[in-house]
Amino acid sequence: MSDLTVVSVDEKEYQALASGAALQLRPQFGVLLLGERDRADFLQRMTTNDIARLQPGGAALTILTSPVARIDAVFCVLGRQDDLMLLSSDGQADSLRQHLQSQIFFMDKVTVTDESANLGRLRLLGPAAGELLQAAGLPQPAADDHFLEEDSVIVLRQERYDIPGYEIINSVDKMDALQERLTDAGAVLLAGADSYEARRIELGRPRPGKELTDAFSPLETGMAWVCAEDKGCYTGQEIIARQLTYDKVTRTLVRLRSELPLPEGAAARFDGRAVGTVTSSAVSPSTGPVALAVLKRPHNAEGVEVTVEGIAAYVEQISVPSI
Repeated sequence: MSDLTVVSVDEKEYQALASGAALQLRPQFGVLLLGERDRADFLQRMTTNDIARLQPGGAALTILTSPVARIDAVFCVLGRQDDLMLLSSDGQADSLRQHLQSQIFFMDKVTVTDESANLGRLRLLGPAAGELLQAAGLPQPAADDHFLEEDSVIVLRQERYDIPGYEIINSVDKMDALQERLTDAGAVLLAGADSYEARRIELGRPRPGKELTDAFSPLETGMAWVCAEDKGCYTGQEIIARQLTYDKVTRTLVRLRSELPLPEGAAARFDGRAVGTVTSSAVSPSTGPVALAVLKRPHNAEGVEVTVEGIAAYVEQISVPSI
């Protein structure tokens, strides 16, 4: 079922995301802690990334895949001295906790604790986010996928996932003060998700609930960089390995440009045949209508014209982050 809801993107918010620094509140984004000695081995056998290599201060995005290599959950893992901190996607903390708990066998020394009621999350986004962190007196990690923890504040740098920026974790009772500290330093507070979505789609970044769902595999949604090729087995690993080895990825994530907004969920067609689906759509203040879609080969090539409910749209390739 397609959905066409055209929203008015706030110009100030959009400019902060595109050229400044914007602050996104994330009350529904949870935090889990994995404890005990087998915590890394436990995630290593269940998810796509090489968690065994994770050192304290480092972070890794990883994916739970189904037996047929479809995406079940996407989350970030922070390596710490005594535990692993898991940053869940929007509204998925409890389901992730339940799934992980169900996979613990009697010989596993692993505990799963949901700390979402105690720890809050913010996202500082945009090219000036690093400068604003310094202005606010917060720690600034020097490299992508690394974090610093000072005075109970955790700052994680993420350039390849989501809109590039910093994830900030702190005690729930200190989040209001942290928010004020960042806005006083110049961050523009996002009132909703519309500006964020427009910028995310422009950048070609997939997100859970839109592209990163059980309708697709990681390789079909530009997430091959989260799938380690040199680690042991995990659920769905054999299918992903065959797709990589034998070039069996038959559809990929692309950006679509058009004169009119494209409805989400609608089929993209070539010569009348469905060749894919529009997964996200927005109207950018700078470039106009823009969408993301997963299209079959060869219709996912640069410049190919498809139609979406009678609207002409043109394919743009998306640069996939490197490992």
